[in-house]
Amino acid sequence: MEAKAACLFWLVCALTSAGTAQADPLAAARTAYAEGRFLEAAELAEALGTSAGHVLASDCVERHSSFFAGKADRQALYERAMRLGQQAIHLDGTNARAHLQTAQAVGLYAETLGGLKARKYVGQVRDGIEKALELDPTSVEATYSLGSWHAGVVDGAGRIVARVAYGATGKNAIAYFDRALELGPQVKEAHYEYAKWLLAINPKLNPERARELLNQAIKLPSKDAVDRILHEKAVRRLAQLD
Repeated sequence: MEAKAACLFWLVCALTSAGTAQADPLAAARTAYAEGRFLEAAELAEALGTSAGHVLASDCVERHSSFFAGKADRQALYERAMRLGQQAIHLDGTNARAHLQTAQAVGLYAETLGGLKARKYVGQVRDGIEKALELDPTSVEATYSLGSWHAGVVDGAGRIVARVAYGATGKNAIAYFDRALELGPQVKEAHYEYAKWLLAINPKLNPERARELLNQAIKLPSKDAVDRILHEKAVRRLAQLD
């Protein structure tokens, strides 16, 4: 009898959970995202017609493109993520995540263009991240994203051009990454991004710090599919360093 009661209890819990997901489409989209079903999550989130829904949809499309799409498909996917982010801003200009997500999508789209075509988007990406930080000064993601912006410009344009033309420096990159770790010491992506860009700018400059960051990223628990993918990436990068 106790076994049957226990089974009945868990069945009720499962049905209740399923009913809750059906009643809350945003929750269903977030569940699909957490499980790595990014394109399915994007469709669910976009259908909501809200700023939050469009932000999530943009993030989903961006993640799918970065993690799973072939090179030939990425530009169109990043362009879609960019449009979804812009729609999120249109729906709510005070949504910090909307500005951040749009900036990230624009940056990734620009990378697919390469060369001089990409450079015209550099300031737009920085402005979007800075707007997100203005609206939410304690945003961990916006903070390390600004670190990534500085590091990416230095890596792409070289130290002198990056500083003179865009005001981007390796020193600022490190400062923003350090600030992000202060704000979110348990955020796996913050550690991974910091290590990735340290190695990109100058792999010989501080490999021990990069190794420390990768080890910390690996130790942190994975809360969703994105974290699990980043965990695997961190393991591979660490193996390359060793």
